Amino acid sequence: MQKLSNSYTIKSWIKSSALALTLSFAFSCQDALQEDVISQIGNDYLNTSSGFNDGVNAAYTSLRAWYGTERGHNLTDFGTDTYTNGADGSWKFMNTYTNQFDSQNGHVRELWDELYRGINTCNAVIDRAANVTGVSDAIKKQRIAEVKFIRAHNYFLMVQLFGPVDLQLTENKVPNKKVTRAPVAAVYDAIIADLLAAIPDLEAVKASNQYGRVTRPVAQNLLAKVYLTRASSEAKQASDFASAEPLLKSVINDYGFTLLPAYSSIYRFGNERNDEVIWAIQYTRDPLTNGGGNNSHVFFLMEYDVQPGMRRDTQNGRPFKRYRMTPYAINTVFADRVNDSRYKASFVDVYYSNRPGTFNTTFDPSKPSVTFAQGDTAIYIPGFEMPLAERAKKKYQVLVPSRYDERLFPALNKHMDPGRADLTQFEGGRDFIAMRLGETYLLLAESLLKQGKVAEATAAINAVRRRAAFPGKQAAMEITPAQMTMDFLMEESARELMGEQVRWLDLKRWGVLLERVKLHNAQAAPNIKDFHMLRPIPQNQIDRAEGGASGFPQNTGY
Repeated sequence: MQKLSNSYTIKSWIKSSALALTLSFAFSCQDALQEDVISQIGNDYLNTSSGFNDGVNAAYTSLRAWYGTERGHNLTDFGTDTYTNGADGSWKFMNTYTNQFDSQNGHVRELWDELYRGINTCNAVIDRAANVTGVSDAIKKQRIAEVKFIRAHNYFLMVQLFGPVDLQLTENKVPNKKVTRAPVAAVYDAIIADLLAAIPDLEAVKASNQYGRVTRPVAQNLLAKVYLTRASSEAKQASDFASAEPLLKSVINDYGFTLLPAYSSIYRFGNERNDEVIWAIQYTRDPLTNGGGNNSHVFFLMEYDVQPGMRRDTQNGRPFKRYRMTPYAINTVFADRVNDSRYKASFVDVYYSNRPGTFNTTFDPSKPSVTFAQGDTAIYIPGFEMPLAERAKKKYQVLVPSRYDERLFPALNKHMDPGRADLTQFEGGRDFIAMRLGETYLLLAESLLKQGKVAEATAAINAVRRRAAFPGKQAAMEITPAQMTMDFLMEESARELMGEQVRWLDLKRWGVLLERVKLHNAQAAPNIKDFHMLRPIPQNQIDRAEGGASGFPQNTGY
């Protein structure tokens, strides 16, 4: 066993058994925390008090397969109305919906395996808990509630992405080929049962002193989204929208969460733990316990590093050029930049030279060359078509919308990670914000609007819009009940949650994925079909199922 000290605890243990548990989280209530790597553990270890706690911590690991990963972003940001593909990367077909997006897809396979690994870990903890001694009943109930949340969370992702899936609610101790695709209604019933059981036994606090643990408002927030999502599925219940409302109001009113006064501060580097965050997935700066890290920092950046006066550095990031906004996102979603601060707050608009010298210009034809000292403005992105004559007066290059392409575009700044060890490091260490109060207000507005409570829905969305206003522009940002429509809510969600790994799931929940992709994503529009509302079942899952494709059939179209 090797022990390391760090400012945050992740206790990693590797278990060679039927549970197939991998690197895992752990928590401590001290600020100076400790990380352990434990190996060569037998199957009975989970029946001990230490094993029980480590098993709970291991269940959290599956969350890292989704949040802050390329697979998570590809499955939520690509192929939507707001993001399309940039120049680089081998996963563009996930944006364009070509026939390369099939059952051999590596992201789908990896996610499927990791979510089920997490589910079986949860099952093992729940099934064995009764026989574990040395853990108080109160702590045991709380930990069981946490893993029930994680099991529900994982199944919720799966039912949204894949539709009917195998519903396993007891531990598999040996490999099992007997699987079936449970009806969507049964999967939702299991998810809701787990969350309803978990909520009373979770800590009723804004944040656990063991930061990152699931708390009661986290489970309430998820359950509300489950109800809203089921409401648009084949399993819908007449009460779903009404069931979500009190849960969301409780999260907003009962725990001390607040919308931060400035939208720009939500994702400010070093401010990841703030009063708006309901739940975040934990990462660390220690490579031993960071797994693959939070990789979101690389995907949304433009190719600044080969431009005159610039080179790659940790401050501006490692630009993978994976995702760029659609024209609809730039011109319609962020049309108001006078009253609304969110465009200014969310995107990089200036790069300062870190490579002094004189250079020929590249994308700005208003001048033949530019000369920079260290720290001079090298690139300015005004967000509008600045006239050529005006650009010619500037001592730097000006990137205007008519010059945007797959390499040059406004870069999302929310996930940038200047705390990386060096300019090539891929494994970022920032927490990934999985739930925050801004989205909760939008979910509440959706619940209320769907119930016909238009005035209340307007009040909920205006809370978000007032916070997003530039100083003195709050009144101009408010809308009237006559403006409170689902179309407006969909655009407001894009403004508020751009690049936060939710858009594809939101569009599907609203029943407008195909419509809006065809309207607003030129690269995806020719290929997207009705069957793309579900992702393909991994071929390796079908192959290992008893009966193969007849026992575990593929989703239609793949």
